[in-house]
Amino acid sequence: MIEFFTVFALAIALGWPLGRYLAAVMRGAPMRVDRLFGWIERPLYRLFGTDPARGMDWKAYATAFLASNVVLGGIVWIVLMTQAWLPFNPNEAPNMRWDLALHTMVSFLTNTNQQHYSGQAQLSFLSHAMCITGLQVVTPMMGLALVVATLRGLFGGRAPAGDALSASSVAAGARPWMAGQGDPQPAMLRHGGQQPDSMDPRRAMQQSGAADLDVGNYWADVLRPTVRFMLPLALAWSLLLTWQGVPATLQGGPVAAPVDAQAEMAAQKIPLGPVAPMVAIKQLGTNGGGWYGPNSAVPLENPTPFSNVLQTLALILVPVSVAFMVSPFTGRRKFTALVFGTMLGMSLVSTGLAMWSEAHSSTAADIALMEGKEVRFGAEASALWATLTTQTSNGSVNSMHDSLAPLTGLVTIGNMLVNSTWGGIGCGLQQFLVYLLLAVFLAGLMTGRTPELFGRKIEAGEVKLLAVLVVLQPLVLLGLTALALAVPSITGNSNPSFHGISQVFYEYTSAFANNGSGFEGLGDATYWWNLSCVVVLALGRYPALIIPLVIAARLGAKRAAVADGPGTLQVETPTFALTLVAVIVILTLLQFMPALVLGPVADHLSLAMS
Repeated sequence: MIEFFTVFALAIALGWPLGRYLAAVMRGAPMRVDRLFGWIERPLYRLFGTDPARGMDWKAYATAFLASNVVLGGIVWIVLMTQAWLPFNPNEAPNMRWDLALHTMVSFLTNTNQQHYSGQAQLSFLSHAMCITGLQVVTPMMGLALVVATLRGLFGGRAPAGDALSASSVAAGARPWMAGQGDPQPAMLRHGGQQPDSMDPRRAMQQSGAADLDVGNYWADVLRPTVRFMLPLALAWSLLLTWQGVPATLQGGPVAAPVDAQAEMAAQKIPLGPVAPMVAIKQLGTNGGGWYGPNSAVPLENPTPFSNVLQTLALILVPVSVAFMVSPFTGRRKFTALVFGTMLGMSLVSTGLAMWSEAHSSTAADIALMEGKEVRFGAEASALWATLTTQTSNGSVNSMHDSLAPLTGLVTIGNMLVNSTWGGIGCGLQQFLVYLLLAVFLAGLMTGRTPELFGRKIEAGEVKLLAVLVVLQPLVLLGLTALALAVPSITGNSNPSFHGISQVFYEYTSAFANNGSGFEGLGDATYWWNLSCVVVLALGRYPALIIPLVIAARLGAKRAAVADGPGTLQVETPTFALTLVAVIVILTLLQFMPALVLGPVADHLSLAMS
């Protein structure tokens, strides 16, 4: 329980200043660290062939996002299939089979880090450093870039590029470009998110549609937080973990004689490597893929109680910072209170239920539930980690989720279905905005008024796009779960009873939520699981990031209301927050109730009555 209070207190205390700093980074405002980081950024902008001051509409922004994913994915796929012939392979890892390499590539490209392999045995140092850790650094920042572009769209886009800095002036060391492209504060900040029509310089642009709305520069939005925020934070965390004994070496590891003389092997090689840097970014970047197969349950990856606290804190530190970023980025403090308050409330309820289930419920004393626990940390610390790793899109573990109490498993599945309690970096806030738009639409129907958000009407086009996201999740998860369970030869579960249903449903839910954790009793390293999860991984990532951007651009291109009227829905209130939570519960939990009852609920009842 002490760890519970410590982690949440530190996350809030550190998240507030980090959020304000992150907002400054994403605004592109002048910063004291410009000279420090500018020499890294300017050559990269020239390499990408982009002017960071040049804005993009949503189509160009989404195209750049998808193109960067295709290029990175192709490179990673090739490296994984040829790693045995490449350097930096002291553990002699073999080439990956094409389907496993494809799944691994898509998994890490989508910031999911779902592992159907064991890292210490099946990946070379080159693959770990270049493919796995490299994507773990970049892909969270892609999600952050998309949500920042979406926020810009919701508040009318960036100001025109009239006096924006040119690429040549940036290269010459001029003042940094701004999110408002030459304006010290974005239009959304200067006018509190609602720009009066008489002062709106985008009138002609709005008449031509959402495609012309400037939502930012994708390359700058990815590069700036990577260089100025994520890499320095990961370096600091890596040093702390190394201090606690997490390996950080390029050596392949020593060879030791087994203690048991009756062992069937004469010697055992202890796999080491640059573990600490990967663990730091896997936790901070809501990534989750571990260097070792059992992840942070392995003493080498998580050796001490303090390293466990550091890694647990890192699970939610950056998502909390992103929630705090909203206020200085948009200029709406009440909106930040809505976002942070709702997320924190859902997080505390979820975490409390899991810790009660794991340590104090009627099934907590069952010795069978200790099978996959790390006894160094105990049941409560395992439950805390399990809930935080599924409240975010992290997916790392310090105990095997297949051995969680059934109701704890229910909580973790529910967290992933919601996927916005904190969510992934950027992705969680993006999903929260989807729920917000849905709640505004439903509240508008109940009051008999055309739904409005920040002065802009939500009309049929936006609702149809929202409907795609609402229908996509149950269609994918329930359809593939039913198909896998209907064909036992491809299912691969270790338990044919209720827990077997949970194993299959958990795997697809984790993939769709870009989480990556799993019920490891499932035999998932097969053609079926690799290829079917590839489809789920992509469908869970790209529509959920791009469709809200399209909706925001459509809303931003509309004429904003001059002033709120007596019938205007006030979204930044406790009453609306409760409405929002009700919408989340109905859409993400009640519609999956049959699957949850047949899986973890029935599993709990069978265990409690045995």
